[in-house]
Amino acid sequence: MEEKKKDTAVTEAKAEAKAVEKEEKKEAKKEDTAVDKPTDAPVSETEDDEDDVDADELFKRRQSIDLTPENARFTRSKGGMISLEIDGAEGKESFERVIVLRSFPVSAPDEFLSVREPNTKKKGRGAEIGMIRRLADFDEDTRALINEEMALRYFTPEIKKILSVKEKFGYSYWEAETTAGKVSFILNNPFGSIRVLEDKRVYIADMDGNSFVIPNPEALDRASYRRIEIYM
Repeated sequence: MEEKKKDTAVTEAKAEAKAVEKEEKKEAKKEDTAVDKPTDAPVSETEDDEDDVDADELFKRRQSIDLTPENARFTRSKGGMISLEIDGAEGKESFERVIVLRSFPVSAPDEFLSVREPNTKKKGRGAEIGMIRRLADFDEDTRALINEEMALRYFTPEIKKILSVKEKFGYSYWEAETTAGKVSFILNNPFGSIRVLEDKRVYIADMDGNSFVIPNPEALDRASYRRIEIYM
């Protein structure tokens, strides 16, 4: 009889503990829900709030336009960067600094150039101001200014001579003489990393993100041509 009373007491204690635990979970859930619900209290605007800018929102605020010699003037800023002044629908607009990116850096390096505001910590990703359809439409000074910036951004040395190509452990090790001097680079998949373009140029991208180009493979010496020929 005494054992039965003990078992009953234990059972009741367990039931009471479960009930308390269930009630605590309900209360916790109510608190979480209350935190998630919006309040009517005013939210102060701080500098930190201004820094949290959605990049997608920036693009919605500006409509990209076609940039032509008639509505866009590119000049060099005091800091050596590119400045832009455009004649828009709402009048003249000036940008102290812009960056120029290629949409098709390999197949069409001088067409469809995206002109953007620079990225900043406060505003996030720079919005596209406009697109240059053909760089050749602009005057010589403008072309030189933009080409100078893109030459730094898209540094692609020309390969003059291929000194050696060695295969080892599934990787291809290359040594070549280029317009930037003697270089060594590694390809993890030569047949995927070497592309022949429509104009017969050969474009090579190594596993470190570096790029090289051979303007005319047939102009290479015989030994160099034989080393690249099997991948073309």
